[in-house]
Amino acid sequence: MGTITNWLAGLSGPVVYAVVGALVFCEDAIFVGFVLPGETAVVLGGVLANQGHVSLGIMITVVVLAAIVGDSVGYEVGHHFGDRILEVRPLRRHRARLGQAQDMIRDRGAAAVFFGRFIAFFRAVMPALAGIAHMPYRRFLPFNALGGVVWGVGFTLLGYFAGQAYKQVEARVGEVVAVVIAAIVIAVVGTWAWRRHRRQG
Repeated sequence: MGTITNWLAGLSGPVVYAVVGALVFCEDAIFVGFVLPGETAVVLGGVLANQGHVSLGIMITVVVLAAIVGDSVGYEVGHHFGDRILEVRPLRRHRARLGQAQDMIRDRGAAAVFFGRFIAFFRAVMPALAGIAHMPYRRFLPFNALGGVVWGVGFTLLGYFAGQAYKQVEARVGEVVAVVIAAIVIAVVGTWAWRRHRRQG
């Protein structure tokens, strides 16, 4: 990881933005997340912003836009090619997990797009699966955008505030994601219960 950080740090600012943005985009659009998870690139982008190699604001903007556009391209790929995508070689070995992702879409609908953004495998396949399921794009986009903003801002800041301690942060990413998702679930359930109580009252 240190070698990758040093390599990125040796690049000019615009090239760093392009590399990080491309990795985030491609993770969702063409499943490159199986090789290098986009969240790793985002955390490293935050680390480089902490070190003064790039602007934090621009890095966050690049990451969020790449996430949203990459998901949208992945959705269109799934919508256009359908189930044939599931037969590509990288995905054949993950049929059980693909089944879990499809169940999540059936059970949660468009909300699965948001929650899937925080799980590495689901992040790479959920947009295409939403397209395969013919989820209306007008329902897909808001959850895609919300997930891209929360994930992009959160993980870039994670790397930024970690600074040189990014290795420890990377090891704790799973715990952070679990806490974030738990907080979101609690907020959603609490809001639903409150509204139901008001209707019944």
